[in-house]
Amino acid sequence: MTTPRDPADAARTPGGIASRRRIHPAWWVAGVAFLALLAAAGFRAAPGALMVPLHEEFGWSTTIMSLAVSINLLLYGLTAPFAAALMDRFGIRQVVAAALTLVALGAGGSVLMTASWQLLLFWGVLIGLGTGSMALVFAATIANRWFVRRRGLVMGILTAGSATGQLIFLPPVAALAESSGWRIASLLVAGVAIAAVPVVWLVLRDHPADRGVLPLGADPLTYTPPPRTTGNAAKRALEGLVFASKKPSFWALVFAFAICGATTNGLIGIHFIPSAHDHGMATTTAAGLLAVVGIFDIAGTIASGWLTDKFDPRILLVTYYAFRGVGLVLLPWLLSDVVHPSMVLFVVIYGLDWVATVPPTAVLCREIFGDRGTIVFGWVFAAHQIGAAAAALGAGVIRDTFGTYTYAWWGGAALCAIAALLSLVVRRPAPVVENSSHGVH
Repeated sequence: MTTPRDPADAARTPGGIASRRRIHPAWWVAGVAFLALLAAAGFRAAPGALMVPLHEEFGWSTTIMSLAVSINLLLYGLTAPFAAALMDRFGIRQVVAAALTLVALGAGGSVLMTASWQLLLFWGVLIGLGTGSMALVFAATIANRWFVRRRGLVMGILTAGSATGQLIFLPPVAALAESSGWRIASLLVAGVAIAAVPVVWLVLRDHPADRGVLPLGADPLTYTPPPRTTGNAAKRALEGLVFASKKPSFWALVFAFAICGATTNGLIGIHFIPSAHDHGMATTTAAGLLAVVGIFDIAGTIASGWLTDKFDPRILLVTYYAFRGVGLVLLPWLLSDVVHPSMVLFVVIYGLDWVATVPPTAVLCREIFGDRGTIVFGWVFAAHQIGAAAAALGAGVIRDTFGTYTYAWWGGAALCAIAALLSLVVRRPAPVVENSSHGVH
C-alpha cells in the first residue's frame, strides 16, 4: 500500500507531477539554485575591478594580485568534484549554505587586509573553497536529479546564473571602488552572499522524492529513483576520476575545458579591465563592457542548452571555440581609450560564447559516464579552473614582463584552435535502438 508521499503515487494524483494546476517543484528548486549561483558570482566580478585600486593603495604588482586570483580559480576547480560527492553524501543545501558563508567571510574579511599574503588567504583560499563548493557541479547536480526533460535547457539557465551575477555586480562594484573605495565594494559582495543562505535553506531539497514527486519529465510507470549515496565522499570522488581516466574521451574533454577556462575566467574575466586601462579606457567603462559580456552570456548559454538538446554537442563545441579564437586574435587592435563599434561587436560575440561550452560538455559527461557523470564533470570542471588559474597568472607575468597583454591574447587564440580539434576526438556512446520483435540492442 503506497503512502501519500510515494513519488510514483504522487505522479498519478492531482497533487503530483501530472498536475497542471501548480508549478512542478523542480522549477522552484532550479530558481533558488539560480539565485545561489548568482550570489556566489558576486566575487567573480570583483578582481578585475579591484586590481587597479589595490595597486594604487598598496603598490602590489599585477603578478601578486594575479597569483591570489589563480589560487582562487585553482581551488574553485579542485574543490568541485569533492563538492559533488559531498552533496551526494550530506545534502545539497548543507553544502551550498556553507559555501556561501565562506564566500561572505572571504569578501568581508578582505577589508582588513594590510599585507599581500592576506590577499592570498581571503581572495585565494576562503573564496576559492566557497565558490568551488558550488561551482557548476551544483548546477549539474540539480539538472540531473530534478529533470529528465529539459535537462540541457536547465543546465544552460543555471550556468547563466554566474553570468547574471557578473552582470549585476560588476558595474556597482567598479563604481563603488572608484567613488567609495574598494572596501565598500567588497562588503557588497559579502552581504549578498550571506543574504542568500536562508533562502537556500528553506527551499532546496536533495531529491524530488523529498517533495513527494518524480523528476520533471520522468515516466511514473518506468522511472526508478537512483540509490541514495552512502560512504566516504572523497573516496567516491577519487573513484570517479579513476573510472573516467581510462577513457580517452575524458582527457579530450579535460584539456578542451581547461582551454575554455583559460580563455574566459583566466584571461578576459581577470585581465580585460586592466588591459583596457592600459589603453586609456576608464575602469568603469571597461567594467560596463564586461557586464555586457554577461548580458549576452545569459542568452548564449540558455540558447546553447536548447541547442544541446537538439544537436551533436561536439559540433557545438567546435563552433564555440573557433569563434572565441578569432575574437582573441583581433582583440589587441580593438582596445583603445574609447569604445568603437568593433569593440561592441567583440563583446557581443564573446558574451554569446562565454560559457556556452558548459551545457554540451556536461551532457557529454552524462552520456559517456552515466550515473557518475556529475562527479566526472566535477573533474572536467577542475581542469577548467586549472586552465583559468594558469592563464590568470601567466597573463599577469606577460604584462609585467612585456608591458602589454598582446601575447596573452594571441596565446589564448592558439589554445582555442587546439580545443576545437580536441572536441572532435570525443566519442559518444552508441544510441540504444529498440526493436519491437527482438527487444533492445
